Amino acid sequence: MAAVIHSPTISIPLSFLPPTRPFNLHSTSSLATTKKTKYKQKPSFFLQYPSKSRPFQPLLIPQQFKDSNVTVGADTNRIDYANLLRISVRCGDVELAKIIHSSILKLEEEDVYLKNALIAAYLKLGHLNLAEKVFDSLLSPDVVSYTAIISAFAKSNRQREAFELFLEMRDLGIEPNEYTFVAVLTACIRSLNLELGRQVHGLVVKLGYLSYTYVVNALMGLYSKCGLLESVILLFNDMPQRDIVSWNTTISCMVEECMYERAFEMYRELRRNDCLIVDHFTLSTLLAASSRCLAVREGQNLHAHALKSGLHGNLSVNNALIGFYTKCGTLKNVVDVFERMPVKDVFSWTEMIVAYMEFGYVDFAMEIFNSMPERNCVSYNALLAGFTQNHEGFKALGLFCGMLEGGMELTDFTLTSVLNACGSMTERKISKQIHAFILKLGLESNDRIETSLLDMCTRCERMDDAKKIFHQLPLDHDNSVALTSMMCAYARDGHPEEAISLFLVRHSEESLVVDEVALATILGVCGTLGILKLGEQIHCYALKHGLMSDTGVGNAMISMYSKCDEMQSAIKAFEAMPTHDLVSWNGLLTCYVLHRQGDAALNMWAKMENLGVKPDSITCVLVISAYRHTSSNLVDCCQKFFSSMQSSYNVKPTSEHYAGFVGVLGYWGLLEEAEQIISAMPFEPKASVWHALLEGCRIHVNAIIGKRAMKEILSIAPQDPSTFILKSNLYSASGRWQCSELVRAEMREKGFRKIPGRSWIILGDKVHTFFARDKLHSQSKDIYSGLQILIPECLKAGYVPDTSFVLHEVEEHQKKDFLFYHSSKLAVTFGLLMTRPGKPVRVMKNVHLCGDCHTFFKYVSVVTKRDIHIRDASGFHHFVNGKCSCRDNW
Repeated sequence: MAAVIHSPTISIPLSFLPPTRPFNLHSTSSLATTKKTKYKQKPSFFLQYPSKSRPFQPLLIPQQFKDSNVTVGADTNRIDYANLLRISVRCGDVELAKIIHSSILKLEEEDVYLKNALIAAYLKLGHLNLAEKVFDSLLSPDVVSYTAIISAFAKSNRQREAFELFLEMRDLGIEPNEYTFVAVLTACIRSLNLELGRQVHGLVVKLGYLSYTYVVNALMGLYSKCGLLESVILLFNDMPQRDIVSWNTTISCMVEECMYERAFEMYRELRRNDCLIVDHFTLSTLLAASSRCLAVREGQNLHAHALKSGLHGNLSVNNALIGFYTKCGTLKNVVDVFERMPVKDVFSWTEMIVAYMEFGYVDFAMEIFNSMPERNCVSYNALLAGFTQNHEGFKALGLFCGMLEGGMELTDFTLTSVLNACGSMTERKISKQIHAFILKLGLESNDRIETSLLDMCTRCERMDDAKKIFHQLPLDHDNSVALTSMMCAYARDGHPEEAISLFLVRHSEESLVVDEVALATILGVCGTLGILKLGEQIHCYALKHGLMSDTGVGNAMISMYSKCDEMQSAIKAFEAMPTHDLVSWNGLLTCYVLHRQGDAALNMWAKMENLGVKPDSITCVLVISAYRHTSSNLVDCCQKFFSSMQSSYNVKPTSEHYAGFVGVLGYWGLLEEAEQIISAMPFEPKASVWHALLEGCRIHVNAIIGKRAMKEILSIAPQDPSTFILKSNLYSASGRWQCSELVRAEMREKGFRKIPGRSWIILGDKVHTFFARDKLHSQSKDIYSGLQILIPECLKAGYVPDTSFVLHEVEEHQKKDFLFYHSSKLAVTFGLLMTRPGKPVRVMKNVHLCGDCHTFFKYVSVVTKRDIHIRDASGFHHFVNGKCSCRDNW
């Protein structure tokens, strides 16, 4: 069965109105109201007026009404007809309504009251077509007639006809009442027609209906949907009387605009109002806000209020509670809410799928999916996205194939999820098949799918295809999303310079709409390269255009300043954010860890705990790493935290957590304990865990345990390029140069390549890059001359070259030459030559700083009286007056 693809909703502009009729709601007409101008022919109706050829037949009254005191006949009065219509609605009997309708048609004169009652009955019975035909038959409809049909059109996604009918009513000189305004504003809300809504607002003011609470509520609903918070607040503040809908609309608008603290303050003010009672909509909205901004205490208080007020059984409140505890609680909290729900709908079950996937329990999520009494497209998409999120690419593809075979509806979300799954698998062949499927459906021009295609191609080593997709976009196409995706691809593919270049070129051509995602992306690239000046300019741009309220931009700002060695600016960026999510907190923790400020990181973690912020796996890795950089030995505290991760925070320790803990033990010299921890691991340790132990052995010069760690690394990942390098270096360190060269030859034969050590420095608007013994720079002659002056000065000050880091079979003087021209030494020397005296030199490096360079820069800071700041793969080194911030344990 073919897959069903739904096209996106199309908003109808005001141009649909007839060009001959000016769009002016404030005009009135002198036309007579006794005859409508729109309907000039007799309407085709299912019940015709009686004639000689078509006499009335006897009415067939249902059995349940035969014993009633009310009879239907020629003498039945209008009150009886109205009562019978109400009975038909109450019983859901459209046939009775039709019978009453036929009797009303026998009346000699048109009774607008009865026709309106008939319209209302048909509408309540769900027969808009019948109600519309009754309306068409009216010779002199009144405001009630028009209002009923306008409202019905508005609620049935026939907004265009609602607007036309409203204009017709105005042309006939019929003045709208409060219900008419609510009806036409409902149409404006559903079509997001702000222009017409503003004109209706003006008419409301002109005719004096601003004192009607539900009219103002409708206006607030329109402005809320259009994101005009200030207009909502102005209306709210000027209301003579507010009901719970007024409060809910304002709170909801604040939540949509991410103004969570103001929303909570409104809620507290509402609670102080004794005349109003918080309802399920209030709680559901604020619970959603609590989950978005990780406001644990507020969410828990809302839950307590729901229990106290009896709203804990409400379906929407419980669904919101599941979403809240998924983000801000434990899996037990989520399951407790779900199991106690008296009523569950498909959304409740889907939320449970999302929850289990969020906590990493893929099998439980599948069980929930299989247990669902009914499923819809959203349920399938939740499971599909969960597979992708948990790196279960093959399961995601299997589910997608099942959806195709079952003829399930495919949405943009479905296709982007499967593209993301394919990208995470990095399967080139499968990615081409999925790509071909998208092309066959003709959906490659969809912005979201286009972005996911780009991302998939870049992740599956298809950069040429990604570039082709990108450059095929028309120049007049708003391709900001695709451009952002391309910048991400360059950054992820190890080409941040290309990402910066693409951004600057497109921005200079004014062909780039810089949105929040683009800003966050380019800020990330600025952080990777350490381009502080551009990052600050983007910060100013974000402030100028009001984009700093976006949490993603704020998070990227924290990361950028952290990686550019501006810790105080990163802290200020965090404090300036209106709301924080877990990424914000993790970003600040990362900042402290990068700068080796372990005590500050642990203080921040304590603050997070006090605020009830729920940590994730990354948070736990950062907290463990912080213990390595504390001013005193806190291994016992680290052990306690590590042991309680799963029980307290529902975070199951992974190899990354074990590697961090082993690194802490190794850093503080507890190598035997670290080895015992590895031996007791409940699963096979990855090479990273043994690398952490090996690092501790290097710091404390323990060759015995170090050899055991190296042996394990060689057995676990024999084909990893870093393992070949490790093996080669081991042979070189022991003087077995021939064996070392054989290992490197094997690497070349298998196509493995060591990531070359690279250092760079930002001066002005240029990135100056250096490799070991590099002479490609235009000023290399001056750089080497400067080194020839700097090295002897450092030697005089006490610097002793450590040639043990040169693992090549060469003479001693040649080893020194290798050491003296490492990439970081070239970059620092260039910085000293090109910056003013007294200014610090800032250099970035893509690998760890070697021990000899570390020693050398301590002496450089003494003889030049300059601060040397170097960011390597482990964090920052600040060399000041012969000392380093890492305390010589890097």
